Amino acid sequence: MARFDEALTAVLAVALLLLVAVYLPSDWRRSYYGPARVIDGDTLVVGSVKTRLKGIDAPETGQFCRRAGELWRCGEASTAALHGMIAGRNVTCDGAGRDVYNRVLAVCRVGGLDLNREMVKKGWAVAYGAYEAQERAAKSAEAGLWSSEFERPALWREMFKGT
Repeated sequence: MARFDEALTAVLAVALLLLVAVYLPSDWRRSYYGPARVIDGDTLVVGSVKTRLKGIDAPETGQFCRRAGELWRCGEASTAALHGMIAGRNVTCDGAGRDVYNRVLAVCRVGGLDLNREMVKKGWAVAYGAYEAQERAAKSAEAGLWSSEFERPALWREMFKGT
């Protein structure tokens, strides 16, 4: 009977550890992988994990910019750029905490392509605590957003908060 009790205790301990691993916040897991659905230029859902690309800030989907005197949908263009980089492939992310909206902050990749870095390098997002050299290069090349006049996304959100 003692062997049965020991076996039952071991099985229960393993089951408890599995439950804890499943329900821990995903940023504790550090790395996760799966199909991705793009929300906007710096937010996606990888598997079931709502993810904010760390170190960058992209225009909101409804944000407009001005190019050659004409308004254009730069937020939608940024979203489309991220969607194009993923192109239906699985995404791998390394979590590093959570933001104020409880999204996992992460650096994400498709194959060898660092999505965070590439969004800033191509001018579809601005540096937000990282990737300053890529922002300077994109600005100099007038790539993406830098081919137009635009409000930085954080400032745009502040100006249009609540609307």
